[in-house]
Amino acid sequence: MEFKTLRNSNLRISPMGLGAWAIGGEWMFIDNQAGWGKVDDAASIRAIQAALDAGINLIDTAANYGTGHSEEIVGKAIQGRRDEVVIATKFGFDVDEAAKKVAYQSPEAILQNLAFECERSLHHLNTDVIDIYQLHMWEFPPERVPELLDGLEKLVTQGKIRTYGWSTDDVALAKLFAAGEHCAVIQHAANVMEPATEMFNFTAASGLTSLVRSPLLMGFLSDKYDKDAQFTTTDVRYREFPAERIAKIVANRAKIREILMSNGRSVVQGALAWLWAVGEQVVPIPGIRTEAQARENAAAMEFGPLTPAQMAEIEQLLGREEAVMA
Repeated sequence: MEFKTLRNSNLRISPMGLGAWAIGGEWMFIDNQAGWGKVDDAASIRAIQAALDAGINLIDTAANYGTGHSEEIVGKAIQGRRDEVVIATKFGFDVDEAAKKVAYQSPEAILQNLAFECERSLHHLNTDVIDIYQLHMWEFPPERVPELLDGLEKLVTQGKIRTYGWSTDDVALAKLFAAGEHCAVIQHAANVMEPATEMFNFTAASGLTSLVRSPLLMGFLSDKYDKDAQFTTTDVRYREFPAERIAKIVANRAKIREILMSNGRSVVQGALAWLWAVGEQVVPIPGIRTEAQARENAAAMEFGPLTPAQMAEIEQLLGREEAVMA
């Protein structure tokens, strides 16, 4: 599969990226666990380097993830290889590094703290420029978006960032951000179980790249978990996946398993292939924690997208009325 050029830039990114949420370790969002449990930093660094070696050049992290820890691990992993990597990170929350706690910020605070947050991420990542800087707050007052775009454009002019985007599932808000001169991406959730048709249609029409988070449904689009899956209380999935949701996902996974595994793919590789079949602008960013995960994900690029016939059959098997192809 070919590398893609981001709109409004000369940045070239691999057909898939690497999501660095899980490697941030344990942290709290207000009063809830928001990390993926304990991590082995040395293993995380090896996993990132394995992904780079396998042809993945995009790494997506955030100030939230481990309250800076994920950014620091990314910075260590790419030491000496910065020119090989496109770094995407995010801003917009109140991050207390010492307390390992994240909270909401007001729109005013987001605007006021923009330059500070950018400098903090640059420090954590041990780099002098961020390639893709994304608003992490899912909502923002529409009338104040122009102010935020002005602030981001100032960072571009200063050479602190190259492009920017928004991590949001709200298409109306994404359209406002797309007006920015150096807006390049919208990060949003999507996977074969939970398509995002309207957002995919928008990014395809606008020339923006869809950076797809949760492309593997937090691991459930793999063979790792069955209907009896359980998670520790320090794993964000403990709260996000009650038993009834797990049972439904596993049942639907069984319905489409044969298609996902076509041509020798693993279930993971088939789930990624489904996203690529949605549109050329789609770049999944599955999380990794091990070298094996990095290699399996990267190998999916060798298979490419599912066929239109396979896409249509999945829609039928899952009982959806319309195909999700943009």
